[in-house]
Amino acid sequence: MSDSENLESNGARLPETEIVLGNHPEVPLIVASVPLLLLVALLSLNVFIFGDDAVSGSNQVILMLSAAITTAIASFYHVSWKEVESGITQSLKIAIPAMLILLMVGALSGTWLLSGIIPTMIYYGLHVMDASWFLASSVIISAIVAIFTGSSWTTSATIGIALMGIGQVLGISPGLVAGAVISGAYFGDKMSPLSDTTNLAAATTGTELFTHIRYMMVTTIPSVLIALALFTFLGFSAADTDSLGAEAIAATLDSNINITPWLLLVPLAVLIMIVRKVPALPAIFVGVVLGALFAVVFQAEQVSRIGGEGDFALYKGIMMACFGDIAIVTGDDMLDELLTAGGISGMLGTIWLIISAMMFGGAMEASGFLQRITTALMHKAKSTVGLIGTTAGTCMFSNATTSDQYLAIVVPGRMFADTYKERGLESQNLSRTLEDTGTVTSVLVPWNTCGAYHASVLGVATMSYAPFAFFCLISPFMTMLMAATQYKMAKQESHQ
Repeated sequence: MSDSENLESNGARLPETEIVLGNHPEVPLIVASVPLLLLVALLSLNVFIFGDDAVSGSNQVILMLSAAITTAIASFYHVSWKEVESGITQSLKIAIPAMLILLMVGALSGTWLLSGIIPTMIYYGLHVMDASWFLASSVIISAIVAIFTGSSWTTSATIGIALMGIGQVLGISPGLVAGAVISGAYFGDKMSPLSDTTNLAAATTGTELFTHIRYMMVTTIPSVLIALALFTFLGFSAADTDSLGAEAIAATLDSNINITPWLLLVPLAVLIMIVRKVPALPAIFVGVVLGALFAVVFQAEQVSRIGGEGDFALYKGIMMACFGDIAIVTGDDMLDELLTAGGISGMLGTIWLIISAMMFGGAMEASGFLQRITTALMHKAKSTVGLIGTTAGTCMFSNATTSDQYLAIVVPGRMFADTYKERGLESQNLSRTLEDTGTVTSVLVPWNTCGAYHASVLGVATMSYAPFAFFCLISPFMTMLMAATQYKMAKQESHQ
């Protein structure tokens, strides 16, 4: 059975990850590394100069410049522009679904704000969530949603946005809240049989799906428990408001917006669709349509205010919520800042970042530079610990260079599959390592599709939440700990 057939038999669709790898072994390792080293140096300079605003344009320029430099160097080794162009095209093809989802999430955030869905989730959240336990609760809630939807992206775009709002009202650092949401979302994503990356890691390595999930528990459960302990500890010192302050905010919401539990039917409908395996893009589109309808029904006055005077005020208000900047004005400065949305136009900077990153990744692949670097890494894997470490390093390296978590799973999975067999290791060792390092570290790279997506949706710069995405930071170390202790390292029967 092929990888794609195996994946589809598990109930998920294999993402289109056609990989363009150059075949130019004559390229010296130092030459192949030049574009990457230059990229890291210039991106670091950007962060130093621009701070969180680096993703507003300067990082995109550097990524495109690095792609041009890669192309120029490759030309000296007889790599034609046609080859590089094909590599970039294939790389962009992989990212198109992510960019379409981003556009739809922009419209979703606008319509859900205008309809009162997000304010309603914040309102009820303030009444049921204690500030001291908020961070730990955010991890658990995000994990549950991600397990049932199989998607960290959907988790951030729905419950994640509401949790960010509640955290802001409670006076908790946005980076901390985003770190908690992402930790829970990626735990649930990894452990869900509905997840595309979970199915992809199993299919790429030829591992039975539930064997893969059971084997991931060895590293994933300890990692999330440590993360929960850290968030619990931080929760008691992170909150900077009292219950009266939260009640005042809730009262302000109630006086300016029609708060009703009927609005919660919309996010519930979206979650049910995704649990029932409706693809993310049409499910989110339905969420946009329902959000628009509920806005007209429950918040007609707000919609008309956004749309302005005239016969088509309601129509204009809905359209503006989908594509442009809108705000619900309450008179409370902090709440007014929270109740804003940028619609589809607010996502265009992130899409530009993804396009620029995929240009660089495609050029590196087509020129053979990425393959040259990863081949050099393989020669360092002499022991089991070295093999696991090299696999982990390759996954993280792929996340930084190809800017796509699917490639960070597929490329190392194909590269190392035979080596694991030769070492007498069962395939679940490889599939677990791919997830522990490829899936979870993608969100820590600002120009990776995952890092760019979550930063945009949650409204927090990647480097602001990365230090607090404890689950994602701990998982690679847990993988190496298991390799070093040889605990739960499944061996082939002939090597036992």
